[in-house]
Amino acid sequence: MTAAACSSSGSGTAAGGGASQAASGGSAAIPAADNLKAAGCPSTIVLQTDWNPEAEHGGQYELLGPSPSIDASAKSVTGELVAHGGIDTGVRLQIRAGGPAIGYQTVSSQMYKDSSITLGYVGTDEQIALSKTQPTVAVMAGLEISPQILQWSPQAHPTWKTIADIGKTNAKVLYYQGASYMDYLIGKGILKQSQVDGSYDGTPTAFVASGGQYAVQGFATAEPYIWSHDVRSWDKPLKYQLIADTGFNFYQQEIAVRKDKLAALAPCLRKLVPIMQQAIADYMANPEPVEKLILRLVAAYNNGWVYTQGTADYAVATMRKLGIAGNAPDGTLGAFYIPRVQHLIGILVPIYARQGKQTLPGLKPSDIVTNQFIDPSISLK
Repeated sequence: MTAAACSSSGSGTAAGGGASQAASGGSAAIPAADNLKAAGCPSTIVLQTDWNPEAEHGGQYELLGPSPSIDASAKSVTGELVAHGGIDTGVRLQIRAGGPAIGYQTVSSQMYKDSSITLGYVGTDEQIALSKTQPTVAVMAGLEISPQILQWSPQAHPTWKTIADIGKTNAKVLYYQGASYMDYLIGKGILKQSQVDGSYDGTPTAFVASGGQYAVQGFATAEPYIWSHDVRSWDKPLKYQLIADTGFNFYQQEIAVRKDKLAALAPCLRKLVPIMQQAIADYMANPEPVEKLILRLVAAYNNGWVYTQGTADYAVATMRKLGIAGNAPDGTLGAFYIPRVQHLIGILVPIYARQGKQTLPGLKPSDIVTNQFIDPSISLK
């Protein structure tokens, strides 16, 4: 399967999430609740992700029916969009890789450049920053908690238990320049401006060279496993704290539409969003078939992103353990907790104002998120 996906033609096939379930599509009538074609959805729903295929995206890859087509050159995969149990919905789904595949641009900017994109992954911070210039409305929370972390060596720093402990020292903290959570941590006095270094490039090189003396950003679902198992120059345990636990509890991997397209897409979203909610629950209950697809996509795209079965398994286990994939406070999978969004607006609007970024005047949670399409009966067990 991998060899076919990596063929010189740039296309191939691989089993999607629906392949693990009894498909009832084909000539059978589509149930009204799942008929996305009748709801006015595009014939191909295009989802732009923010990174290479990984387990955190599994709930969306779960929507692909059996034998989707892989376009290695375009870094995308396309197949029938199937609802819970493999039910045909009458439309197709194309999932596009982000990050290096789109030149590390924001998904919001990509959505405004390419009108064929129906849905995109965004974060609350990105939405607030671009609320005036490239506004989006998130219709579902793909993850309940952001996996963003700061991590450190417990051997080099045995007394560190939290990010606040790092701030009590002068240890260097590596991060991607422009990360809004760092502005928050500095503004709250949790870290010092003098100790942060925005030169992090995503590799362990500088951290390893420091002998573990530095702290470094990462994701709870990836680096703690990868660096202690697959990075031979380190190959030691790491400890970490979630950024969310410091008071900056932003949503990451929201499923959003362009604000100017929300009204036209509303009939489609009423049927699509509950299907997407259920797909996350189905994936978390049985992730193995989708993990296989994700690994095939990584191999086919072949852009330097290294992802293993061990990493995928660790990511799913971590999402379960930490509630990264989980329910909102009201018990609904994918719903937004509005006071949390309001709190983030209160944090970020002043930060962006100091940076000279213009946000939407009088910005409210309803400007950037909505629960109107969420089915409150769907939850992660």
